[in-house]
Amino acid sequence: MTVRETRQMTTRYTLPFARGAAVAALLAATTLPASAQETDFDFSSMTETQQEAFGEAVRAYLMENPQVIMEAVSVLEQREQEQQAARDTDLVADYSEALLDDGYSWVGGNPEGDVTIVEFFDYRCGYCRRAFPEVEELIESDGNIRIILKEFPILGEASMTSARFAIATQIVAGDEAYKQVHDSLVTLEGAPDQTTLSRLGETLGLDADAIFAEMGSEEVTRRIAETRALAQSMQISGTPTFIVGDEMVRGYLPLDGMRDVVEEQRGEG
Repeated sequence: MTVRETRQMTTRYTLPFARGAAVAALLAATTLPASAQETDFDFSSMTETQQEAFGEAVRAYLMENPQVIMEAVSVLEQREQEQQAARDTDLVADYSEALLDDGYSWVGGNPEGDVTIVEFFDYRCGYCRRAFPEVEELIESDGNIRIILKEFPILGEASMTSARFAIATQIVAGDEAYKQVHDSLVTLEGAPDQTTLSRLGETLGLDADAIFAEMGSEEVTRRIAETRALAQSMQISGTPTFIVGDEMVRGYLPLDGMRDVVEEQRGEG
C-alpha cells in the first residue's frame, strides 16, 4: 500500500445525500457512450420526456451492473481526498510560522532534524495514547526528526486540567520536567484530580504547589487559546493530528505508515 493510500484510509469521509448530483454525473460519464461523453452533457437542457427516458436507461443499466455505483462513489471519494490533501498542504504553508516557532510549544527529538513532526494532541484521547509509544519509537529509532507538541485539549474538563498542569509545569520547571509530566499524563489511568496530580509532581521531584498556582494563569490560558485558534484556522477539529513536513495526517496512523510519510517527505525534499 502506498503512503497516499494509507493517508486516505486514515482520513475518513462520508457521502451525504447532497452529493447525489456529483454521483449522478459520474454515473453518466460511466454509462453514456463515448460520443456523448465528448460533448458537454447538460441534463437540464433535455425535455421532460428525454429526462425520463435517460433516467430509465440509467436505472436499467445500474440494475444490470450495480457495481458501477460503488465504482462511482469510490472515484468521488478519491477526488475529494485528493482535494482535501491539497487544501491541507496550503494550510500548512500558510501557518508554518505558528506551527514551527510559536515560542512555547515543547520541541524534542533532533533539533536539527531534516523532517519536523508537529502533533496536536489531547491527553484523554484514546488514539493519542495509542500513537504515543509509536511516535516515541519513531523519533528514537530515526534520529533525524524534530518533534513539536501542541497542547490541544478538546475532550472535556479532564483534558483541560491535564493540559493546564503540563503547561504550568513547563513554565515553572522547564522543558525537561514538562516532558516527564507529558509522558506520565498521556499514560495516566484514572482521572487527573488534584490528589493524583500532586502525587505525580512529588514523584517527579517537582513543586506541585507552584504548578497548581500557575495552572490558572493568563499565560497558560493564552497558550491554550492560541493553539486552539491555530487549529481552527487550519480546520483541525480532532486528535491526534500530525503535520509531517508539509503533509497533514488527520487521525491515528500506525508506526509503519508514519515512517513511510517521513521517507516520502525526505524524497520530496
